[in-house]
Amino acid sequence: ALIADFEVSEGIYSRACIEDNDSVCLWLGANVMLEYSCEEATLLLKKNLENAKASLEVLIADLQFLRDQVTVTQVTIARVYNWDVHQRRIRQIAASSTSKDS
Repeated sequence: ALIADFEVSEGIYSRACIEDNDSVCLWLGANVMLEYSCEEATLLLKKNLENAKASLEVLIADLQFLRDQVTVTQVTIARVYNWDVHQRRIRQIAASSTSKDS
């Protein structure tokens, strides 16, 4: 027998004594639970773990791409702002020089 703690709901745990069985029930989500043999359940869970790790790698790569894009966007915004400030100064200097000439 195996003694295990499991989560009943958020923050509420219970302890169970699990007897040796030939099958297990896996919660698949969407109110679906299926009974598998221990070997089938192990294979299914290993496959799900491999898929989750592959998805994680893709998500990490996507996140890095987004970080790079945010950096590029911030630099571009700063450059446009600085260009605008420079153009205003040129216009201000031109306006002040034409008013002095008058």
